[in-house]
Amino acid sequence: MIKRTLFFGNPAYLSTKNEQLVVSFPDEDKPPVTIPIEDLGYIVLEHPQITITTGVLTKLLENKTAVITCDKQHLPCGFLQPLIGHSEQTERYRHQLNASVPLKKNLWQQTVSAKISNQAYHLNAREINAKKLKRWADEVKSGDAENHEAIAAAFYFQNLFTHIPDFSRNQKGVAPNGVLNYGYAILRAITARALISTGLLPAVGIFHSNKYNAFCLADDIMEPYRIYVDALVYELTKQGDNFEELSTQIKAQLLTIPALDVVIEGKRSPLMVAMSRTTNSLYECYTGVSRKILYPVFELTV
Repeated sequence: MIKRTLFFGNPAYLSTKNEQLVVSFPDEDKPPVTIPIEDLGYIVLEHPQITITTGVLTKLLENKTAVITCDKQHLPCGFLQPLIGHSEQTERYRHQLNASVPLKKNLWQQTVSAKISNQAYHLNAREINAKKLKRWADEVKSGDAENHEAIAAAFYFQNLFTHIPDFSRNQKGVAPNGVLNYGYAILRAITARALISTGLLPAVGIFHSNKYNAFCLADDIMEPYRIYVDALVYELTKQGDNFEELSTQIKAQLLTIPALDVVIEGKRSPLMVAMSRTTNSLYECYTGVSRKILYPVFELTV
């Protein structure tokens, strides 16, 4: 079942009753709304005047619902996760922590190759020449020693948003960088949720290893999935709407990311389901059952 995503951009009071999320609106003259907690996959809390009870938080965590908080710029800045995500968590941690360096280099090679291949598929779908990306995807070596990921990313963004003057991919650059950042933050939460449910540590990466980053593995595994955010944002920039600001309408579209259709091994499923397949295949690589991470192959469906 596809889990629902809820976004709260206005003052609200969140409580629980009979396994239901009860949403009250203190500043509005309308009755409370109730939603089954078991149906929820993600909750985004953006407004600073949102009150949430401990009972709600406990039940959301028990349901493995990702609770995402936002900063003053309305960008996701926090992610609440359960301490126990899987019944075999300790055993799975052991396999992850004991992964050899050659294995992790091989896994990163697969990840970078899949990411560059998807970038090529995306450009081709936009009728943009991507021969270089196709070649680079095949040339990625163990551990991506020649840093094809960065080379490909620079080429990819230079050729994707050519209709936007002075665009370059930069965290604080011109629009639609802010929209991309928001989408990637949602994708990061989806990835972290799937990793935790699989019983893995999001902080221990296969490539990323920044001691200040608690989601190194999520940042690794989400790389081939970034393309779905890129495609969605590209369409937003072509619709003629104002994408200079993160409007409610744009956020609503970005919050559909968990439900986007993706294809893995010829099978189509919502992105959040596909992500769980990817994280489970990663665990099988850690245990030696498999040597291949299952990543999606991009198809333009817009």
